[in-house]
This record gives sequence, C-alpha cells and structure tokens, in this order.
Amino acid sequence: MTEKIRIKDIAERSGVSVGTVDRVLHNRPNVSKTAREKVEKVLKEINYQPNMYASALAYNKSYTFYIIMPKHASEAYWEEIEQGALKACETRRDFHIDVRIMYYKRFDTETFVATYEECLAQNPAGVVVVPSDLEVTRQFTDQLHERNIPFILLDSYMPDLRPLSFYGQDSFSSGYFAAKMLMLIASNEKEIMLMKQMKNGKVASKQQDNREVGFRHYMHDHYPSVAINEVDLPLDSNKKEYDKILQRYFDSHPDTHHCITLNSKAHLVGEFLLRTNRRNIQIMGYDMVAKNAKCLREGSISFLIAQHAFMQGYECVDTLFQAIVLRKKVNPINYMPIELLSKENVDFYRRYS
Repeated sequence: MTEKIRIKDIAERSGVSVGTVDRVLHNRPNVSKTAREKVEKVLKEINYQPNMYASALAYNKSYTFYIIMPKHASEAYWEEIEQGALKACETRRDFHIDVRIMYYKRFDTETFVATYEECLAQNPAGVVVVPSDLEVTRQFTDQLHERNIPFILLDSYMPDLRPLSFYGQDSFSSGYFAAKMLMLIASNEKEIMLMKQMKNGKVASKQQDNREVGFRHYMHDHYPSVAINEVDLPLDSNKKEYDKILQRYFDSHPDTHHCITLNSKAHLVGEFLLRTNRRNIQIMGYDMVAKNAKCLREGSISFLIAQHAFMQGYECVDTLFQAIVLRKKVNPINYMPIELLSKENVDFYRRYS
C-alpha cells in the first residue's frame, strides 16, 4: 500500500487539501497545527515511506559541494581522492550535483584561511575539508556551523569540530599495525630507519602524528631495544638533495636493512635503493599510488598499507548527497580498511567496488 498511495488519497483520509499534504510531506511552513496532526496521523496509520529519490529529483535543485585540500603533485594520494569525488559527482549527476576542488598550501595557514574564505563566499551546499591545524580549522568550521552548512572531515579526525562525518583510517591502529607487520620481517634487526617529511619540525598532518604514536607504542612494548633512526627528507627539497641525505645515512648506518615511512612517499627511498642497487634494504610505506606500486613490484618496497583514497573521495561526496539532498542520517565516523599489499597481491587491489 505504501507504494500505491497517492497524495490525493492522503488528503481525502486526512480531510485536508492536497497542497496541505504536500507541505507536510516536505516540511514546509504555513500549515496549521491541527492540519499537520491530521496528516501525520494518516501517514503513521499507512506507514508512509516517502520516495526520497523521486522527491529530490522533483525539486530540480542544484547543489555545489566544495572540497578543500592540500596542493599536491600528480600520482599522489590526494589525486586518488579527487578522482573518487568526481566519480561520485558523475554518479549523482541526475540530481544536479557539482563538485569544486580548492587547494591550500601545507603548513601555510594564510593560504588555508584565504581558501576557506573564498569557499564561504560561494555559499556552498556542503564542504569536505582536509584540516589544517586544529585552531585554524576551527575558525572555518565555526562559520560553517553558524551558516548551517554541513561539512565532512577527511584524513584527520578532529571530533571537537563536530563534523557531520569523518572519513579516514584509525591512524593510531594503523601505525600500530604497520609496526607489527614490519617486525615480522625485521625482528632480528638492531635498528630501523623512520623516514619523515617535515617542515619547521612538523609532519604534514595529525594523521601522520597519530600513526607515529601507534608505531612507537608497538615498538616500545615489543622491541624496545631496536633503535629507530629518524631521517628527514624536507618537503620543499628535490630528488638530488634527497639522494645526498639517503646516501649519507646508509653509508653511516650499514646495519640498517629495513625502513618505514608513515606517509605516501615511500618511493623516494625505494627509487634511491633501486638506482644504487642496494638489494639488502627495503622500505615499508603507505598508499597505492603508481610510484609506490612500481617499487613494490621491483622489490625495493616490502609492503604498502592501502587506505582506499579513491573510496574516501567518493564516499565523502556521496555522504553529503545522502545528508543534504536525500535528508538521510549518515554515519558520523567511517574508518577505512587497513590493508597490507605486497608484490604478490598488489595487482589484485581494487580502488573501489
């Protein structure tokens, strides 16, 4: 009966006009309390379930979602997120969904502020934001709350900001898992190298900070005698400089045979190892980007932890669609799978299913 019921039928059973039923169904104003109660009583009696898709299409309204994320190179983790977001936009094209991507420079709060101010000026229907530091991001999200603009946090979870939803890995568990997997093949080592990329003593995201906490927690509990040697490949440098830093490190640390990085740039070390024919050293890293996958297949990367960047981009946009267009409840926390890839299974990895 719920599929065949017409607005006209509800109006007749409620004793009100068709227009009144329509206003109640779409939660519009100008309905008396008595009329609303009559209609709601009938809706409850017939267990009315609105066709949200048909209703949204009937409105013929357009929605523009904005994604605020760091500037990045091609073939990067962030590019996968972009592709996923654009795919979700294409999937929902019948609902007049548009996605616009805006960039800020990592570690540069001025560009983050300028970017979010530009975003606010466009009056977005919803926003996906990769956070800067907490307080600067709060300045933005407070304004989103004031304007009743839903937003999703991507990559770094900051619950104090009260987002509609979050997509990313449980970064502490991810770092703990990374250490556990690394030590399956490095249990007899005296030292390992931890490659980081920093600026002004900071890594690029809270997510990487939390991964390192999880990583060190496992190492402290299970391998306290293994030395962890940090090597910084500065974010604003180049391959020539990276090669000098890595050459200097490995020449002075002949006992290092295993390395790890908690970001998506394992290939910086992996490519160096291949070029210098250091076959007795391997690195473990994050993200199934093309350069990492190539090193994995050629043997300079031992494992990659995948976090489904394409899926994250897709789901962020689709969650805004579900919440804003269809007015559905959405999950507030969405942790991505923690998957381990090796050269034996990398070709079976799927970005999205």
